Amino acid sequence: MRGSAEAKQCLQNEIFPLLCVDNPAFLRSEEDESDQSQQPQPQQRRKREGHPAQHSQSRGLSGPSSSTAADGRHGNGNNSSTSSTTPIAVAMEMNEPMMRESSPLSSAPENEGLQEKGRLIRGDNGAPQGTEKEFAGEKGSVSNGYPSATQSPGEGGTVAMPGCPRTLVVQQTPGSHRETWSKKMDFLLSVIGYAVDLGNVWRFPYICYQNGGGAFLLPYLLMALFGGVPLFYMELALGQYHRSGCISIWKHICPIFKGIGFAICIIALYIAFYYNTIMAWAMYYFLSSFNYQLPWTSCGNPWNTINCTNYLQSGDNVTWEPHSVSPAEEFYTRRVLQVHRSGGLHDLGSVSWQLALCLLFIFTIVYFSIWKGVKTSGKVVWVTATFPYVVLLVLLVRGATLPGAWRGVVFYLKPDWSKLLSTTVWVDAAAQIFFSLGPGFGVLLAFASYNPFHNNCYKDAIVTSSINCLTSFMSGFVIFTVLGYMAEMRHLEVSEVAKDTGPSLLFITYAEAIANMPASTFFAIIFFLMIIMLGLDSTFAGLEGVITAMMDEFPDLLSKRRELFVLGIISVCFLGALTTLTYGGAYVVKLFEDYATGAPVIIVVFLEVIAVSWFYGMPRFCRDVQLMLGFSPGWYWRILWVAICPIFLLFIICSFLVFPPQLKLFHYDYPPWSTVLGYCIGISSFICVPAYMVYLLVVTPGTLKQRLLKSISPEPGIEIPRCDIITNAV
Repeated sequence: MRGSAEAKQCLQNEIFPLLCVDNPAFLRSEEDESDQSQQPQPQQRRKREGHPAQHSQSRGLSGPSSSTAADGRHGNGNNSSTSSTTPIAVAMEMNEPMMRESSPLSSAPENEGLQEKGRLIRGDNGAPQGTEKEFAGEKGSVSNGYPSATQSPGEGGTVAMPGCPRTLVVQQTPGSHRETWSKKMDFLLSVIGYAVDLGNVWRFPYICYQNGGGAFLLPYLLMALFGGVPLFYMELALGQYHRSGCISIWKHICPIFKGIGFAICIIALYIAFYYNTIMAWAMYYFLSSFNYQLPWTSCGNPWNTINCTNYLQSGDNVTWEPHSVSPAEEFYTRRVLQVHRSGGLHDLGSVSWQLALCLLFIFTIVYFSIWKGVKTSGKVVWVTATFPYVVLLVLLVRGATLPGAWRGVVFYLKPDWSKLLSTTVWVDAAAQIFFSLGPGFGVLLAFASYNPFHNNCYKDAIVTSSINCLTSFMSGFVIFTVLGYMAEMRHLEVSEVAKDTGPSLLFITYAEAIANMPASTFFAIIFFLMIIMLGLDSTFAGLEGVITAMMDEFPDLLSKRRELFVLGIISVCFLGALTTLTYGGAYVVKLFEDYATGAPVIIVVFLEVIAVSWFYGMPRFCRDVQLMLGFSPGWYWRILWVAICPIFLLFIICSFLVFPPQLKLFHYDYPPWSTVLGYCIGISSFICVPAYMVYLLVVTPGTLKQRLLKSISPEPGIEIPRCDIITNAV
């Protein structure tokens, strides 16, 4: 070190916080001891670049009067309220040849203030800047009040003797409290449970065989590599670095885009309105499965019609006619949904009390799983995220042993390379990987914000996205081995059997196949329990994204009232879902699914990528990643974030506009006004983005140019809530 003047330069460039706590090369042994003692650590704050003088006094940078605390290691729990000064001395060997002018992983804007494996990197001019007078109270003392070991013979400061050991004196000041994951696996299972949802089971297999079977895997993998995974990685990095939800994070990035966070919260509520209703249907099936004979296997029930045809009943020579309806279909439409009692969207009918009770039970589970935060939900996902894989494996083995299973597998994987010339295939591949990984819903930002600062989010993004894609692929085998069995039993082609899509694929086709297996009751129970588990994980994640965003935005109001706030959110979701519990509720679910969470989410993510890559700046974002991980994203990731991902998202948006969703369910054609209603639902969330832009420009003082510049610049004085570190090298 060159002395306190150079220490000031390093502090201005945000080096010292990394050297004391965030640098694993310096404190690896200390972290190991901390892990054994399980002591909590304050979360580090990071002073925004370019404002060193503004906060020096408030953060204790000007003498021994600074209040400090050492509450433990980062990421291990709650902060204590200790206020006594606790210096931490870290001895390190630093020789002159270890000084570098810049890091090879960063561009010119990143040269200043970087740290690489314990080595201080000076500014572009290679010399320290600033005066010691501005930094320390007096010569001969360092910023934290401790006297320096040696004085320079000239201007003052310390003398750097080659080969001599240096001592880094660190003091910590209390940081704001933020909950963290109890274990790394809690985070991974939560992200996997969120990414792997019902769409992996019902949508991917259908999209795959509809778009060329095995040939569809090529555009799917390409869209994952160039679109889905980079967006997934970006959101994890943003959430982990800024430690904020989807609303307050924009203060650190680009304030004018803060409306994106409010739009995400509204979209998440829309999803909760209809997504949990599908779990209520699964709960109804689950409870109905506790019978010796499953109720959707026969035609002699009060809800059946004369068109009910049980072609699998032994001893009967039954011919499948065009007007024939299976017992499983009538159980789903006439017993569970009761859509025959509704005239359509204009006549939804009354609320089904059976489904209302099922949904109330679902929301009760959700509340007691997330009411205490990630400490409780992180434990629940050990069951809800792992159990579906056990069931999928059991069903895969059982399906492979059924007669005709090979027909379904061939139909699933047989490539039709001519399909690749169709634009629809590439649109479906892009939409599938996007909605499967789930960037843009605020969940990844929320989950990552509870991570330790140096958690390897890059590795997490690769692992979890790979598991998600492999799960989708495996689910295809689970579904199509059963569809091949169904085709064998009906003496039809697999394409005729596999005409059902969405929930119908699970609640009609697969339920019927399970009913005609040996030990059907057992397989029905575990299958519908798996559906409930898959849905619960996604609900936990979606609501946690909203809760984290609101609590970070209004901490004084909500931080000590989390249980009541979560109860309020759950109540709003239950009341909003009442329309989906009516006799025509299935029509509402279809409307929300196609319009409330389609194009609005993609537009929001498109703006998010533009804001981070072009306004916040790729050099700054890559520098943030380097401070966390110790390495900067390569050119592959930079090009994807700056150019490829926006094009990828714009491609999906245009496809939605050119080919809007066709609203049709069962034999009901939606009226023209329902399309207008769908667009209104979509706009109701997205309108938050331009509305907040106008609001911010109006309330910001100054000329129009000054308002624009201030609106697109990170707010000054915003501190990243890690922990306050004040250091000086002796």
